[in-house]
Amino acid sequence: LIPKERRDPRVASTYGTGELMKAALDKGLRKMIIGIGGSATNDGGAGMAQALGARLLDSQGQELQPGGAALIQLAAIDLAGLDPRLADTSIMVACDVDNPLCGLRGASAVYGPQKGATPKMVSQLDEALANFACIAKQVTGKDVADCSGAGAAGGLGAGLLFFTNARLRPGVEIVLEATGFTELAEKANLIITGEGRTDFQTAFGKAPVGVAKTAKQYGVPVVCLSGGLGEGADAVLNQGIDAIMSVIPQPMGLEECVKQGAELIESAAIRLCRLLQVGRRI
Repeated sequence: LIPKERRDPRVASTYGTGELMKAALDKGLRKMIIGIGGSATNDGGAGMAQALGARLLDSQGQELQPGGAALIQLAAIDLAGLDPRLADTSIMVACDVDNPLCGLRGASAVYGPQKGATPKMVSQLDEALANFACIAKQVTGKDVADCSGAGAAGGLGAGLLFFTNARLRPGVEIVLEATGFTELAEKANLIITGEGRTDFQTAFGKAPVGVAKTAKQYGVPVVCLSGGLGEGADAVLNQGIDAIMSVIPQPMGLEECVKQGAELIESAAIRLCRLLQVGRRI
């Protein structure tokens, strides 16, 4: 929702996420499911921790400014004021990617450019998150930077693991369980799945791949209908998806695609079904 000219992951913060968690605690809730993804942030969950009472300090003992870039100045984390109710709260984190916090597959390198980061910013943010992870490990005793999903939502996965008793699970697993998908897949002849954009990130464990893995247990073919096909989309063909198709029939702007979304999906589904009919006659 942030206009491109205002996107700056160096200063965007997860503070609001922490405020939402605090509001839930204030309501007396002690069980949370937090979906992480589609974020505009790259601060490792530092802002979330601050909203919940943690203090992030520089070498002079001053509170850091919001955002991931400021974490390069982090020298100490004071958890004395961290909300004690978190200790009694069950937190399930729905996370559809397996990226670590730092490095070539980390939060900054993979997702930073989507949020407005230039190559120079990516390097800056990655270094800042590495510093954050080092100090957070010293304070919490947890070594989570390389955990699967630590890099999700700009490193919010790591922040939740550092400062709460959170457990990360693939979001698709939570949804598939709630919908009884396994029983549906067992009886299916064909499964059509999809997402807004299929690219190399999808193979990291996003929803279509989760659907395909379940389908393959029963030998059911899977087709993925997506809003667009990006770089590395073919990687999903090694993850149980048998075919991929974009719903876009011609060059179109994003705004136009969104406006005509329902019609585009319906038309693409009709084209898919016609191809399946051809296949049956071969």
